[in-house]
Amino acid sequence: MSAPASHAPAAGHADHGHDDSKFQIYVNIAMLLAVITGVEIVGIYLPFAKWIIVTALVVLSVVKFMYVIFYFMHLRWDKPFCTIMFFIGLVLAAGTAWALVALFMVKDGIPITATP
Repeated sequence: MSAPASHAPAAGHADHGHDDSKFQIYVNIAMLLAVITGVEIVGIYLPFAKWIIVTALVVLSVVKFMYVIFYFMHLRWDKPFCTIMFFIGLVLAAGTAWALVALFMVKDGIPITATP
């Protein structure tokens, strides 16, 4: 019986197959993001109700955001702990932004102007 053939690359030869497939994934995602951006730009000028356009833009932006963080920021291949930490920071930042918007929307926050 002969020993099973090894699938490891020969000495001095690097295995670029995995890198090429990741490169192709990045190119495909970049093209998808460009198409989504084009749809967003065209969608602004379509004669639909404002709430439909805003909802579509928010959904498309969330899709683009998820692709960017999971592929270009490498969270897809990272440890789950790093992904959880990223989303905890994201929730804290969103909560802080929401609190600031709510704080400055209060009518009492508007300066009083002097009347002549």
